[in-house]
Amino acid sequence: MRPSMPRRRHRPAALLTPLLSLSLAALALAPGLIPHPPAGGTPAGTARPLRSPDPRDPAAPALTPERLRREAAAALATTRAVGLHVQVRDGRRTVAAGAGEAALGTGRPVPDGARFRAASVTKSFVAVTVLQLAAEGRLSLDDTVEHWLPGLVTGHGNDGGRITVRHLLQHTSGLYDYDTTEFTGKTAAAFERRRFLSVDPRRIVAAALRHPPKFPPAAPGDPRPRWSYSNTGYFLLGHIVEKATGRPWAEEVRDRTVRPLGLTGTRLPGGDPYLPRPHAHTYHRFAGERGWTDTTVRSMLWAGPAGALVSTSHDLDRFFTALLDGRLLPPRQLAAMRTTVPVNEEHEQFTPGMQYGLGLMRQPLPCGGSRWGHHGDLEGTFVRTGFTDGGRRSVVVTVNGRTTDDRQLLVVEKALQGLIDRALCGR
Repeated sequence: MRPSMPRRRHRPAALLTPLLSLSLAALALAPGLIPHPPAGGTPAGTARPLRSPDPRDPAAPALTPERLRREAAAALATTRAVGLHVQVRDGRRTVAAGAGEAALGTGRPVPDGARFRAASVTKSFVAVTVLQLAAEGRLSLDDTVEHWLPGLVTGHGNDGGRITVRHLLQHTSGLYDYDTTEFTGKTAAAFERRRFLSVDPRRIVAAALRHPPKFPPAAPGDPRPRWSYSNTGYFLLGHIVEKATGRPWAEEVRDRTVRPLGLTGTRLPGGDPYLPRPHAHTYHRFAGERGWTDTTVRSMLWAGPAGALVSTSHDLDRFFTALLDGRLLPPRQLAAMRTTVPVNEEHEQFTPGMQYGLGLMRQPLPCGGSRWGHHGDLEGTFVRTGFTDGGRRSVVVTVNGRTTDDRQLLVVEKALQGLIDRALCGR
């Protein structure tokens, strides 16, 4: 569930994005019902993305349903996906639009309120739980992994006595990020054989620890530490939450965040392979394949605290808005979460200017200021979220239809980044 980027081996970006993930529209708002374009969206060439406007310019184009439909259609044509949905909130006004199909060959539009696998956006929910426990004095960000999980992170140069909770949250631990396609499959045939396979995340941790770390953990106070996305770290955070509370990490996330915020479309499904309705189908084009593989129904038990969450655009908007306006964390913990470091060159080429906090991503906006959120990638889907500094404006984008082709992944990422920038910088 890592952010999309070329890599020597294809990974399910969203889990472990590899997943990184920016998001969505508020629960307290009533989303406008917007008609969808015909199946397949507007043909390429009939819609063009608008330039990123300066919101301070009175002539900046207003956010309208028609404008958002055009943006969605243009993004779909560029990404060559099956379906796309975008939701934008400006203050108390929410606009949503879709393009393409919810399921190949049906002509059904991508539904508003669809449930989807949020992939690495899960990390932000887990990070909030860890920071709440820190605020309660039940753990410290400076606690070592060895303190909570004695004897687990050792061997091959790995040393849990040097890795802190903060390192895990910020991806500065250096821990190897295991290629989870070894469990989920790198071809269409392998995926079909393994789609219902329930892999315990502890197996992935054990496999990762058979490799040496990429670099030593960041030194305290290092202003520019080495950074490398590692789902392994979030698997360990799930174990630490369980040790600190005596309860499964998923129950802590549910009781501390999902239920209090009324996120009725959000769930941690465990081994349940089915998405609740309504939902759009997800499709992946594996290497060497010319057609799509439907990846909608699958076990996500292996993703655990790194990427198992199912949610909606509405719920993600409500979550990140509550986070950024201080309703989920005390000021000290929120400030720690928003303290960021630069990502590595591999991620920079896809997400220019990105910096990573504690389970939270930050990127500069072309109109000034920053956008916050988290990305989520998985076989068959992209989830992108973005929130302005004060949380007044937000955007959540979901795309169904993904490829393993590195060049096309870069095209898709640039298109989605541009769509988010225009949504957040428009009037």
